[in-house]
Amino acid sequence: MATKLIWIALAGAMGTLCRYLLAGFVQNIGGAEFPWGTLAVNIIGCFIAGCLWTFFENHSTFTGELRIIVFIGFLGAFTTFSAFILETGEFLRSSEWMYAFANVAMQNVFGIIAFGAGAALIRFV
Repeated sequence: MATKLIWIALAGAMGTLCRYLLAGFVQNIGGAEFPWGTLAVNIIGCFIAGCLWTFFENHSTFTGELRIIVFIGFLGAFTTFSAFILETGEFLRSSEWMYAFANVAMQNVFGIIAFGAGAALIRFV
């Protein structure tokens, strides 16, 4: 059990670092008016989740423990749902209704599309 927890923590640390670097990079390019970094991380995280979910389903050699390490450890730290909620809440607090709506719509619609695209890619390969 202790070994599994260490692996989850290490995967989480990697996910956190990847999130920080990618979100910061995208946010610097996109500008400060909209949370582009969070959007990019969430969409890429959904795509990776779709790829890995389908890959693991088609290859039974991967253990449940590895799936936990990847999905809870890495992806749990990489995706940024709490940041998404905080940013949307700030838009609502500031009465920026269009930004709030756009954030909710894009995160969810593009997230579902990215998950499906990841799953389709792995089925195709």
